[in-house]
This record gives sequence, C-alpha cells and structure tokens, in this order.
Amino acid sequence: MSTRTLRIWLVTALALLASGCGYNRIQQQDEAVKAAWSEVINQYQRRADLVPNLVNTVKGFAAQEQKVLIGVTEARAKVGTIQATPELVNDPEAFQKFQAAQSQLTQALKSLIAVSENYPQLKSDANFRDLQAQLEGTENRITVARNRYIQAVQDYNVLIRSFPSNLTAMIFKYPLKQNFSVQNEAEIAHPPSVDFSSAPAAATAPAGSGAPSH
Repeated sequence: MSTRTLRIWLVTALALLASGCGYNRIQQQDEAVKAAWSEVINQYQRRADLVPNLVNTVKGFAAQEQKVLIGVTEARAKVGTIQATPELVNDPEAFQKFQAAQSQLTQALKSLIAVSENYPQLKSDANFRDLQAQLEGTENRITVARNRYIQAVQDYNVLIRSFPSNLTAMIFKYPLKQNFSVQNEAEIAHPPSVDFSSAPAAATAPAGSGAPSH
C-alpha cells in the first residue's frame, strides 16, 4: 500500500470516527448557539438604541424626575461597556456581568414607564406613544430571542455531556455554554407596561404650561 493510499485511508477513518463521536453535531449545535446569541444581542441593542430618544422625550415633560432619568442613562451606559462577543457565553463571570447589566436596564426602564403615569401630557404625546410601542415590541422580541437561545444552549450542553460526544468535546475543548438564570427569566417575562387605557394619575400639568412642575 502506497503512502498516498495510506493517508487517504487514515483521513477517511478519522472522518468516520469524528462523525461517530458527535463532532459534526457539536459543530452544528455550536453554530446554532452562536446564531441564537447574535439575535439576543441584536434585540438588546435595539432596545438600547431607543433609550436616548425615550429619555429626552420624558425629560421634556418631567425634567424634575432626575433620579429616574439619570438611572436609565447610567444603566444604558453600563450595558454599552460590555463587549457581548460569542466568546462571552463561554465565560461564566462575563456572562453574569452581562446579565446583571441588562437586568439593571430593564428595571430602570420600568421605573421610567411608571413615572409617565403621573404626567397625562406625556402619556398623550404622539412621539412618546410611538417610542413606547417600539419598546414593547422590542421587549417581546427579546423574550423570543432569549427563549431560542436558552433552547439552543440546552441542546448543545446536553450533547457535549452525553457519551460518546462528551469525549469529543473534551478532546476538542468545547466548553459548556452559559445560560440565563431562572430568576432572570422570571424578570424578563414582565416587560415594561405600555397600557394607556388606564385613567390619568392624580398629578396634572398647570394650565397653559408646556411641562408640569411640582
């Protein structure tokens, strides 16, 4: 048997061995996780992009709500400091920081929405209503994207922990992927409310004033 023929047989044998040990499936599942993660990031970025206009609109009617406005701005800035690369899902500490930053922004936005209930003029502003509708749609997209990511990670993690693919994962150094916590999932299941059907709050703007004051 010639050297060339031997090489061909060796390559074929290695390919069959890799396939039988789940290498190809691991590759497919790894790519699925990356794709799902990319969509999560896209939707979170979509939300972050809404924040400046939303804050400026609220400021026009409720400039005195400095604590809430600053809180939203700082939460968005913190989110922006985290590089959400595909490698982040392999790093437990980095993933936790990302999750905490997004959670902080979620809470800050909830506070901003709650403040709007005290300003009927703000609630009736066309620009504010449009931004709120966009926010609601984005929060729903985030939930869908996260659910797809959670499922993709679950499928991947089960695969690389199952025999014999776990041996392949160990040889080629495929780590477990990080997933969103149950506590965080409970929080994300309740996006900021965008219900304008309720009666206006007690606080009202002075007659003839462009923005209310306390």
